[in-house]
Amino acid sequence: MTITVLDGGMGQELIARAGKATGLWSVQALLDHPDWVSDVHDSYFAAGAQIATTNTYGVLPDRLEKQGLSAQLAQLQQLACQLAVASRDKNGSGKVAGSLGPQGFSYQPDLAPPALQAAEVYKNICQLQYEYVDLYIAETMASIDQARGALMAMSQFDKPGWLALSVDDKDGTKLRSGEPVKAILPLLKEYSTDAVLINCSVPEAVSQALPQLSEVGIPVGAYANGFTGIADDFNHIGATVDKLTARTDLGPQAYAKFAEQWVTQGASIIGGCCEVGPAHIKALTKQLT
Repeated sequence: MTITVLDGGMGQELIARAGKATGLWSVQALLDHPDWVSDVHDSYFAAGAQIATTNTYGVLPDRLEKQGLSAQLAQLQQLACQLAVASRDKNGSGKVAGSLGPQGFSYQPDLAPPALQAAEVYKNICQLQYEYVDLYIAETMASIDQARGALMAMSQFDKPGWLALSVDDKDGTKLRSGEPVKAILPLLKEYSTDAVLINCSVPEAVSQALPQLSEVGIPVGAYANGFTGIADDFNHIGATVDKLTARTDLGPQAYAKFAEQWVTQGASIIGGCCEVGPAHIKALTKQLT
């Protein structure tokens, strides 16, 4: 089986460069230090990544509105895409995935708008990204309805659409909404989804989730985070990631071991999420390709 290597987390790498977290997360770097974004993309390609994910996870109307930046949505989306494309071109190979982050807030599907409303927002973002990206990836979708909104939008464009689901850290057979992971299967078929991944959950939960997708019939992937878990007060726009604690037992070799397990479970697209950096991607590239 051929393995496609994704990049790792963008936000934590940018925070490391800035020395602090802000309520805007990685969007702050687009405003102040776009060269840092380029540097992170370059670092992942150098480590062996084959796909650069655009720094657009948090470039969403609801997040920008809270900061008085609504008018800059298109500009920030296009800048993030241009930076990823430039890094890909500099590398000489690879693809660019346009990131669609969760509306409402990460890990809080109850705060997300209904699917039809969300789909209109995602449709506009897909249009803004269209001329730059090779595929779309809806990330950290934590409920069936949240996933539906993203799939409705992506399916309207003639580019591959990937769906990445975030699962319960203590029971990876369930989405963070409490719904069974298997409940996503009819939706994937309905919208002719091109790949389904498990993301932004602890590696152990990812390992629990992947067998739930064994009958899906499309490529499966995995990219875990390196947090100990999600704090209860990390639940609103403006919350900073310094509320979350990084694990100390998930170095590059340990992460690569999890990646090996995911491949045996059928995953063919492997990368990393928050707290998984270039060194981790280099280790799993060496291990898997």
